[in-house]
Amino acid sequence: MGVTTQQLSRFKRDGRPIVVLTAWDFLMAQVLDRAGVDVILVGDSLAMVALGHETTLPLTLEDMLHHTKAVRRGVKNALVVCDLPFMTYQESVAQAMHSAGRVLKETGAQAVKLEGGHPAMLETVERLTQAGIPVMAHVGLTPQSVHQFGGFRKQGTTAEAAERILQEAIALESAGAFSIVLEHIPADLGLQISQKLTIPTIGIGAGPHCDGQVLVTPDLLGLSEWQPPFAKPYTNLRDIITQAVQTYAAEVREQRFGDSPNA
Repeated sequence: MGVTTQQLSRFKRDGRPIVVLTAWDFLMAQVLDRAGVDVILVGDSLAMVALGHETTLPLTLEDMLHHTKAVRRGVKNALVVCDLPFMTYQESVAQAMHSAGRVLKETGAQAVKLEGGHPAMLETVERLTQAGIPVMAHVGLTPQSVHQFGGFRKQGTTAEAAERILQEAIALESAGAFSIVLEHIPADLGLQISQKLTIPTIGIGAGPHCDGQVLVTPDLLGLSEWQPPFAKPYTNLRDIITQAVQTYAAEVREQRFGDSPNA
Protein backbone atom coordinates (compact mmCIF):
# COMPACT_ATOMS: atom_id res chain seq x y z
CA MET A 1 0.00 0.00 0.00
CA GLY A 2 1.21 3.51 -0.80
CA VAL A 3 1.76 6.49 1.49
CA THR A 4 -1.35 7.52 3.44
CA THR A 5 -2.38 10.59 5.40
CA GLN A 6 -1.99 8.53 8.59
CA GLN A 7 1.59 7.72 7.65
CA LEU A 8 2.38 11.41 7.28
CA SER A 9 1.26 11.92 10.88
CA ARG A 10 3.53 9.07 11.96
CA PHE A 11 6.40 10.61 10.02
CA LYS A 12 6.00 13.80 12.05
CA ARG A 13 5.88 11.91 15.35
CA ASP A 14 8.99 9.95 14.36
CA GLY A 15 10.84 13.05 13.21
CA ARG A 16 11.07 11.77 9.62
CA PRO A 17 11.01 14.70 7.17
CA ILE A 18 8.37 14.53 4.42
CA VAL A 19 9.37 14.99 0.77
CA VAL A 20 6.81 16.71 -1.48
CA LEU A 21 7.10 17.73 -5.14
CA THR A 22 4.67 18.82 -7.85
CA ALA A 23 3.71 17.04 -11.07
CA TRP A 24 1.16 17.60 -13.81
CA ASP A 25 1.70 14.67 -16.19
CA PHE A 26 2.22 10.91 -16.26
CA LEU A 27 5.92 10.99 -17.09
CA MET A 28 7.05 13.35 -14.34
CA ALA A 29 4.77 11.67 -11.80
CA GLN A 30 6.29 8.30 -12.64
CA VAL A 31 9.84 9.64 -12.25
CA LEU A 32 9.10 11.33 -8.92
CA ASP A 33 7.29 8.30 -7.55
CA ARG A 34 10.12 5.93 -8.46
CA ALA A 35 12.59 8.36 -6.89
CA GLY A 36 10.82 7.92 -3.54
CA VAL A 37 8.88 11.17 -3.11
CA ASP A 38 6.31 10.85 -0.29
CA VAL A 39 3.65 13.22 -1.65
CA ILE A 40 3.00 14.40 -5.19
CA LEU A 41 1.00 17.61 -5.36
CA VAL A 42 -0.88 18.37 -8.54
CA GLY A 43 -0.52 22.05 -7.84
CA ASP A 44 -2.36 24.90 -9.48
CA SER A 45 1.11 26.35 -10.09
CA LEU A 46 0.81 24.42 -13.36
CA ALA A 47 -1.12 27.48 -14.60
CA MET A 48 2.08 29.51 -14.51
CA VAL A 49 4.87 26.98 -15.03
CA ALA A 50 3.22 24.63 -17.53
CA LEU A 51 0.51 26.73 -19.20
CA GLY A 52 2.12 30.18 -19.26
CA HIS A 53 -0.40 32.20 -17.24
CA GLU A 54 0.74 35.06 -15.02
CA THR A 55 -1.17 33.76 -11.98
CA THR A 56 -2.90 30.56 -10.88
CA LEU A 57 -6.36 32.11 -11.25
CA PRO A 58 -7.31 31.03 -14.81
CA LEU A 59 -7.30 27.30 -14.02
CA THR A 60 -10.62 25.45 -14.07
CA LEU A 61 -11.70 22.35 -12.23
CA GLU A 62 -11.71 20.49 -15.55
CA ASP A 63 -8.05 21.45 -16.01
CA MET A 64 -7.16 20.00 -12.63
CA LEU A 65 -9.17 16.84 -13.19
CA HIS A 66 -7.40 16.27 -16.51
CA HIS A 67 -3.90 16.70 -15.10
CA THR A 68 -4.57 14.78 -11.88
CA LYS A 69 -5.81 11.77 -13.82
CA ALA A 70 -2.55 11.73 -15.77
CA VAL A 71 -0.47 12.05 -12.60
CA ARG A 72 -2.37 9.30 -10.80
CA ARG A 73 -1.69 6.87 -13.65
CA GLY A 74 2.03 7.33 -13.06
CA VAL A 75 2.03 6.83 -9.29
CA LYS A 76 2.33 3.56 -7.37
CA ASN A 77 3.39 4.68 -3.91
CA ALA A 78 3.22 8.44 -3.25
CA LEU A 79 0.16 10.18 -1.81
CA VAL A 80 -1.46 12.26 -4.58
CA VAL A 81 -2.96 15.59 -3.53
CA CYS A 82 -4.89 17.84 -5.93
CA ASP A 83 -5.21 21.62 -5.58
CA LEU A 84 -8.74 22.90 -5.92
CA PRO A 85 -8.49 25.90 -8.26
CA PHE A 86 -9.72 29.42 -7.64
CA MET A 87 -13.48 29.80 -7.22
CA THR A 88 -14.22 26.07 -7.18
CA TYR A 89 -14.61 25.94 -3.39
CA GLN A 90 -14.96 29.51 -2.07
CA GLU A 91 -18.63 30.12 -2.90
CA SER A 92 -20.13 27.62 -0.46
CA VAL A 93 -19.55 24.37 1.38
CA ALA A 94 -21.78 22.67 -1.18
CA GLN A 95 -19.60 23.90 -4.03
CA ALA A 96 -16.46 22.71 -2.24
CA MET A 97 -18.03 19.32 -1.56
CA HIS A 98 -18.98 18.94 -5.21
CA SER A 99 -15.52 19.94 -6.48
CA ALA A 100 -13.58 17.84 -3.99
CA GLY A 101 -15.89 14.88 -4.51
CA ARG A 102 -15.26 14.98 -8.25
CA VAL A 103 -11.51 15.01 -7.66
CA LEU A 104 -11.54 11.89 -5.51
CA LYS A 105 -14.15 10.04 -7.60
CA GLU A 106 -12.78 10.84 -11.06
CA THR A 107 -9.01 11.03 -10.60
CA GLY A 108 -8.05 8.59 -7.86
CA ALA A 109 -6.26 11.31 -5.88
CA GLN A 110 -6.37 10.70 -2.14
CA ALA A 111 -6.73 14.30 -0.93
CA VAL A 112 -7.37 17.89 -1.93
CA LYS A 113 -5.65 21.12 -0.96
CA LEU A 114 -7.45 24.37 -0.13
CA GLU A 115 -6.03 27.84 0.51
CA GLY A 116 -6.86 30.14 3.41
CA GLY A 117 -7.72 29.99 7.08
CA HIS A 118 -10.60 32.44 7.49
CA PRO A 119 -13.79 31.32 9.33
CA ALA A 120 -15.69 30.29 6.19
CA MET A 121 -12.78 28.10 5.10
CA LEU A 122 -12.66 26.45 8.50
CA GLU A 123 -16.28 25.35 8.07
CA THR A 124 -15.48 24.03 4.61
CA VAL A 125 -12.50 22.00 5.86
CA GLU A 126 -14.56 20.59 8.71
CA ARG A 127 -17.43 19.54 6.46
CA LEU A 128 -15.13 17.99 3.86
CA THR A 129 -13.27 15.94 6.44
CA GLN A 130 -16.54 14.83 8.01
CA ALA A 131 -17.53 13.56 4.56
CA GLY A 132 -14.33 11.52 4.34
CA ILE A 133 -12.38 13.86 2.07
CA PRO A 134 -8.84 14.46 3.39
CA VAL A 135 -7.82 18.11 3.25
CA MET A 136 -4.36 19.64 3.11
CA ALA A 137 -4.57 23.26 4.25
CA HIS A 138 -2.43 26.19 3.06
CA VAL A 139 -1.61 29.48 4.83
CA GLY A 140 0.92 32.29 4.51
CA LEU A 141 1.33 33.32 0.90
CA THR A 142 -1.75 31.86 -0.77
CA PRO A 143 -1.29 32.43 -4.52
CA GLN A 144 -5.01 32.50 -5.28
CA SER A 145 -5.13 35.72 -3.23
CA VAL A 146 -2.27 37.34 -5.17
CA HIS A 147 -4.29 40.43 -6.08
CA GLN A 148 -5.34 40.94 -2.46
CA PHE A 149 -1.69 40.69 -1.36
CA GLY A 150 -0.49 43.00 -4.12
CA GLY A 151 1.87 40.38 -5.52
CA PHE A 152 3.71 37.26 -4.43
CA ARG A 153 5.02 38.85 -1.26
CA LYS A 154 6.34 37.28 1.92
CA GLN A 155 3.65 37.03 4.61
CA GLY A 156 3.76 37.08 8.40
CA THR A 157 6.51 39.68 8.61
CA THR A 158 4.84 41.70 11.39
CA ALA A 159 3.90 40.46 14.84
CA GLU A 160 0.21 40.92 14.08
CA ALA A 161 0.39 39.10 10.76
CA ALA A 162 2.45 36.27 12.25
CA GLU A 163 -0.06 35.78 15.06
CA ARG A 164 -2.93 35.69 12.56
CA ILE A 165 -1.21 32.98 10.49
CA LEU A 166 -0.42 30.97 13.64
CA GLN A 167 -4.04 31.12 14.78
CA GLU A 168 -5.26 30.15 11.30
CA ALA A 169 -2.99 27.11 11.34
CA ILE A 170 -4.22 26.04 14.77
CA ALA A 171 -7.84 26.47 13.69
CA LEU A 172 -7.31 24.49 10.48
CA GLU A 173 -5.86 21.61 12.47
CA SER A 174 -8.89 21.71 14.75
CA ALA A 175 -11.16 21.70 11.67
CA GLY A 176 -9.64 18.40 10.57
CA ALA A 177 -6.87 19.19 8.07
CA PHE A 178 -4.36 16.32 7.93
CA SER A 179 -1.43 18.62 7.05
CA ILE A 180 -0.76 22.24 6.20
CA VAL A 181 1.42 24.06 3.68
CA LEU A 182 3.29 27.09 5.03
CA GLU A 183 4.34 29.32 2.13
CA HIS A 184 6.79 32.24 2.09
CA ILE A 185 6.79 33.13 5.79
CA PRO A 186 9.67 33.84 8.19
CA ALA A 187 11.61 30.77 9.32
CA ASP A 188 10.95 31.45 12.99
CA LEU A 189 7.20 31.49 12.32
CA GLY A 190 7.51 28.22 10.39
CA LEU A 191 9.26 26.70 13.40
CA GLN A 192 6.68 28.06 15.85
CA ILE A 193 3.76 26.65 13.86
CA SER A 194 5.49 23.29 13.36
CA GLN A 195 6.10 22.95 17.09
CA LYS A 196 2.56 24.01 17.96
CA LEU A 197 0.68 21.65 15.61
CA THR A 198 0.35 17.88 15.80
CA ILE A 199 -0.31 17.63 12.04
CA PRO A 200 2.65 17.83 9.62
CA THR A 201 3.69 21.21 8.25
CA ILE A 202 5.00 21.35 4.69
CA GLY A 203 7.19 24.35 4.05
CA ILE A 204 7.87 26.25 0.85
CA GLY A 205 9.96 29.25 1.71
CA ALA A 206 9.14 28.76 5.40
CA GLY A 207 12.56 27.78 6.73
CA PRO A 208 14.23 24.42 7.45
CA HIS A 209 12.27 23.46 10.55
CA CYS A 210 8.96 22.40 8.96
CA ASP A 211 8.04 18.71 9.04
CA GLY A 212 8.44 18.50 5.26
CA GLN A 213 9.35 20.58 2.26
CA VAL A 214 7.71 21.11 -1.14
CA LEU A 215 9.09 22.67 -4.29
CA VAL A 216 7.62 23.25 -7.71
CA THR A 217 9.49 20.55 -9.63
CA PRO A 218 10.55 22.71 -12.61
CA ASP A 219 12.20 25.07 -10.09
CA LEU A 220 14.11 22.17 -8.54
CA LEU A 221 15.23 20.99 -11.99
CA GLY A 222 16.29 24.42 -13.20
CA LEU A 223 13.65 24.46 -15.93
CA SER A 224 11.84 27.62 -14.88
CA GLU A 225 12.83 30.88 -16.52
CA TRP A 226 12.08 32.71 -13.26
CA GLN A 227 12.27 31.22 -9.78
CA PRO A 228 11.00 32.52 -6.43
CA PRO A 229 13.70 33.55 -3.94
CA PHE A 230 13.17 30.47 -1.78
CA ALA A 231 13.49 27.94 -4.64
CA LYS A 232 16.67 25.88 -4.85
CA PRO A 233 17.60 24.45 -8.26
CA TYR A 234 19.54 21.17 -8.02
CA THR A 235 20.50 21.07 -11.70
CA ASN A 236 20.03 23.17 -14.84
CA LEU A 237 17.90 21.14 -17.21
CA ARG A 238 16.94 24.26 -19.16
CA ASP A 239 20.51 24.59 -20.46
CA ILE A 240 20.99 20.82 -20.82
CA ILE A 241 17.83 20.45 -22.90
CA THR A 242 18.67 23.51 -24.97
CA GLN A 243 22.09 22.09 -25.78
CA ALA A 244 20.64 18.69 -26.69
CA VAL A 245 18.05 20.24 -29.00
CA GLN A 246 20.65 22.47 -30.64
CA THR A 247 22.91 19.45 -31.24
CA TYR A 248 20.03 17.51 -32.75
CA ALA A 249 19.02 20.47 -34.93
CA ALA A 250 22.58 20.87 -36.20
CA GLU A 251 22.80 17.17 -37.12
CA VAL A 252 19.50 17.34 -39.00
CA ARG A 253 20.44 20.51 -40.89
CA GLU A 254 23.87 19.15 -41.76
CA GLN A 255 22.31 15.82 -42.81
CA ARG A 256 24.30 13.94 -40.18
CA PHE A 257 21.28 12.62 -38.28
CA GLY A 258 21.18 8.83 -38.38
CA ASP A 259 24.95 8.38 -38.70
CA SER A 260 25.18 7.01 -35.17
CA PRO A 261 25.25 3.18 -34.96
CA ASN A 262 22.59 3.43 -32.23
CA ALA A 263 20.20 5.44 -34.42
